[in-house]
Amino acid sequence: MDNLISLVNKIQRACTALGDHGEASALPTLWESLPSIAVVGGQSSGKSSVLESVVGKDFLPRGSGIVTRRPLVLQLHKLDEGSREYAEFLHLPRKRFTDFAAVRREIQDETDRETGRSKQISSVPIHLSIYSPYVVNLTLIDLPGLTKVAVEGQPDSIVQDIENMVRAFIEKPNCIILAISPANQDLATSDAIKISREVDPTGERTLGVLTKIDLMDKGTDAVDVSWISVSSSSFV
Repeated sequence: MDNLISLVNKIQRACTALGDHGEASALPTLWESLPSIAVVGGQSSGKSSVLESVVGKDFLPRGSGIVTRRPLVLQLHKLDEGSREYAEFLHLPRKRFTDFAAVRREIQDETDRETGRSKQISSVPIHLSIYSPYVVNLTLIDLPGLTKVAVEGQPDSIVQDIENMVRAFIEKPNCIILAISPANQDLATSDAIKISREVDPTGERTLGVLTKIDLMDKGTDAVDVSWISVSSSSFV
């Protein structure tokens, strides 16, 4: 299995190098055939916290508004116990990062190189590999947060642009969807659940994740959160 995951990782990196980013296209894309796990959620839904809890490191840019402006393909590689953790970017093949604060800065800088210092988005992914004894061999795709309105500096089409980008990744039959929803929000209004149901109506590829449990109203319980009717789906 580890050899298979390594092969998929190499193919994903080759796709990016060849300009195949997995976005909607009239031509077939190799990404169609690759297994992936896409992390989907609205802005400030807790996507970054979920990813960082999987890795065990703080390494993602934080802030208000659209922070993730390019897809981040996060490839985790398990090392032997006692090995030192480090990270590598596809666009910096000979540079090894051991300071994860520097990883955060490089994600931001590489985003700006593609989109400029603006609030624009791009479908060109950033590939980040993290090597650690504390992770499992896994590949996750962090996608820009879904939004409802454009803010100053963004085109009026930004809402639809992000939705189209997210849908292009998660509609692929080999993609598992992690739908992130904050527990202090009505799940019936969850952007992640809404778009997941559109591309996966039976819920066979969707796993719901509740975040911000500590912000639930006093006297409520996460166990009692209203169930969203999606056959075969589940929440953790």
